[in-house]
Amino acid sequence: MGTLYGLGPDYDIAVGSVPTDLSAAAVTGLRISMVNVKSVDVVVLKGAGTAADDPTITLRHHTAATAGTSADLAVITEYYLRSEATLDNDEVWVRRTQAAAATIVDPGGAGTSAESQQLIVFSVKPSDLPETSNYISVNVGDVGANAQLGTVLYIVHKHDKGDPVSFPVPLR
Repeated sequence: MGTLYGLGPDYDIAVGSVPTDLSAAAVTGLRISMVNVKSVDVVVLKGAGTAADDPTITLRHHTAATAGTSADLAVITEYYLRSEATLDNDEVWVRRTQAAAATIVDPGGAGTSAESQQLIVFSVKPSDLPETSNYISVNVGDVGANAQLGTVLYIVHKHDKGDPVSFPVPLR
């Protein structure tokens, strides 16, 4: 086992939501601090589901690690998507653009997102947040009655570089 070359010097990884059946209920994402970070890449990985059960992904901002004031954060203008019936690493990234919004609705477009496995990525910078907010989270709405697995990860790009064991916890 060797040294980790990216984790630590370049980024940290935190959980937005563990793998969950998106049809069981809406998924409320875990919060992450945006203090002393350069940016956070939000990664949503979802399995295939049933037609018309397209996911809605919502970016939120918060004034506190728990409780506080929360609201949608309408700063998503672009995201990147890999989508296929079965993701097998031969998919190219597709850049999708939209008017600034807090949500990504039907990431693949044309009402066909549910039927595909998808990898969706967008970035958030601390400067995107209102002055009073230092936290973000990402929710995924209930997709309907049929099973569709999904998870959210945060890739935290740090200002400081160091060994992963020296990082502060993502929610502080």
